[in-house]
Amino acid sequence: MELPWLGQHCSERTCKQLDFLPLKCNACGEVFCKDHIRYDDHKCSSAYKKNVQVPVCPLCNTPIPVQRGEIPDIVVGAHIDKDCKYNPAQQKQKIFTNKCLKPGCKRKEMMKVVCEQCGGSFCIKHRHPLDHDCKGSSQPLSKA
Repeated sequence: MELPWLGQHCSERTCKQLDFLPLKCNACGEVFCKDHIRYDDHKCSSAYKKNVQVPVCPLCNTPIPVQRGEIPDIVVGAHIDKDCKYNPAQQKQKIFTNKCLKPGCKRKEMMKVVCEQCGGSFCIKHRHPLDHDCKGSSQPLSKA
């Protein structure tokens, strides 16, 4: 070999390839070949310092701000212990709460469907005045 001082060996234990264009990890500062430069490829223990992902609380789905140098798992854990607005009772709340006022109908809707004439709440099937025997206004029900 004519130029033995040229290049560096990859710092990955399993590789140690001599690379003439070595790359330096900006998190841990070690030298790697092109195959091991990504944080995941060399299992960089300092990746959290450079990683700019914003973790989300798994309970309340709120983004948690993490300062540089902090470990996201610890910050999210502290959020869950102190500031988390998660309410387990909220998960069990019923979605279909708007009961149809038509006698004999037991359907419930997620959104309130209000009749323009009588102001009653009805299901999709009975939403039109003719379908629920509307007694609201004395105007004709149909223009036809």
